[in-house]
Amino acid sequence: MIMAGGAGTRLWPMSRESTPKQLLPLITPGTGRLTRTLRSGDEPARPLSLLEIAASRVEGLIPPERRYICTAERFRGPIRESLPSFSEGQILGEPAARDTVNAVGFAAAVFQKLDKDAVFIVLTADHLIAPEEVFRQRAELAFGLVEQDPRRLVTFSIKPTYAATGFGYVERGPAIPLPPGAAPGQQPLAFRVARFVEKPDAPRAQAYFESGHFGWNSGMFVFHAGTFMDCLRRFKPESFEGLSKIQEAWGTPRQREVLDEVYPTLPRISVDYAVMEPASRDAKVSVCTINTDVDWLDVGSWPSFGETLDPDAQGNRVGGAGAASVIHMDTSDSLVVNADPSHTVSVLGMRDVIVVHTKDATLVMPRSQAEQLKKLHGLVRPELK
Repeated sequence: MIMAGGAGTRLWPMSRESTPKQLLPLITPGTGRLTRTLRSGDEPARPLSLLEIAASRVEGLIPPERRYICTAERFRGPIRESLPSFSEGQILGEPAARDTVNAVGFAAAVFQKLDKDAVFIVLTADHLIAPEEVFRQRAELAFGLVEQDPRRLVTFSIKPTYAATGFGYVERGPAIPLPPGAAPGQQPLAFRVARFVEKPDAPRAQAYFESGHFGWNSGMFVFHAGTFMDCLRRFKPESFEGLSKIQEAWGTPRQREVLDEVYPTLPRISVDYAVMEPASRDAKVSVCTINTDVDWLDVGSWPSFGETLDPDAQGNRVGGAGAASVIHMDTSDSLVVNADPSHTVSVLGMRDVIVVHTKDATLVMPRSQAEQLKKLHGLVRPELK
């Protein structure tokens, strides 16, 4: 299941309520960090949406008929148009945004109704991962761990490349023995989780980075559907009660009616806070993490989007359909995104700034203020959100 319901407010003004970041053709294959291997052959590169990239990531891992997207119901049409291989039944349309624990619980409830032994992977629609083949190998390992012991809740932790304060961290505990047939000398890849730490301050992040015992929490998981529902029953009973009603009605004439009535009443909370953290202290389940040594980028803000573009000699990065109409002079380490080819954007004498221009809105900010964009978004007129 690919979670694709985010609002993408930190990528405003390109990301809007009607066309959020996961549906925008933001990523040009063959340029910038993590995108060079997205397309093979000599055909002209077409900008891809993050959701298209996420959907292609499960090729060779999950059969087409077992791939699902959980998203806002209002995005059903654009997603079907962009990804016609997903049938109506493979799009789980949320009538309201209720955060990640309910998106995952919605999928678990449906999958358990379809197959009591269902094991499923949770991916997100805003990640770039390379090499994808390594990730698929780690995903296969995660499926094997849960199929071996359905009580396991598996998360993927990314090897940190710096002391980030914007990510959650996972501390690795004891290693899980390698499966039979592992290559001689192979290092363990799966571990029990000692604890989760959400977005530490700079000194703690530096200590975690230097220790070598922590990974970034990627927000990707593998669960047994029945085990996840049982965790909801014990740790978040309000969500369990509502999702059980939706599960009971699923596949009946009342499916849509019950979903629309019940889902908006579910309490908003993340899957990490609602399930993973209490589960890591619970003896009835086994929370595990797989050390995932890939290059990973969460494209959730303009600075992270800038990493998908090639810099010039001064560290400037330029993107968007109107990139050819961008002029900069005496400017360094800046990002300029122009979505309007008919409009010229000129930047003079700037350092570490971000400029984003669309046909009806323009954003100018220091790179250091990028995390405040979500607050600014709250001040924008409704028709521009």
